[in-house]
Amino acid sequence: MFEIVYNGVEPKEDYEKIIEKVLEKCYEEEHLQDSKLIITITLTTPEYIQKINKEYRKIDRATDVLSFPMFEKQEIDEKVNAQNFLYEDMLGDIVISIEKVEEQAKEYGHSFERELSYMVVHGFYHLMGYDHIEAQDKEVMRAKEETILKQLEINR
Repeated sequence: MFEIVYNGVEPKEDYEKIIEKVLEKCYEEEHLQDSKLIITITLTTPEYIQKINKEYRKIDRATDVLSFPMFEKQEIDEKVNAQNFLYEDMLGDIVISIEKVEEQAKEYGHSFERELSYMVVHGFYHLMGYDHIEAQDKEVMRAKEETILKQLEINR
């Protein structure tokens, strides 16, 4: 279901427990439990995420999370609806800056667990083809994110 890669960040079992719990709920909510869709999550530094952001998005600054989906929304919807999961396939990659997660948890006045969980859910829904550029799309994506976090009782 997922693989965690550490790039410049010390491996921690707590990170892995949070990510596993959140992704299990995301897969359940989106009816992907029987899929063979794999996500790679890279936990990294602000410097590395800035490099990736500059290279792929032409934005030369650190950010909290980046997502790289392998499918367009229509393609993933068709796969999910058909439950056509004969082979392993990459859903995509999520890159998360652990330092940014720590900073934002303090800034927003909630736990590290809440902030990391949000980054994972947010990244997951980008991989599922959702975005937040238009207000209407943002509402749909935010509602899906909040549903997951509420079900897991991860509150602000």
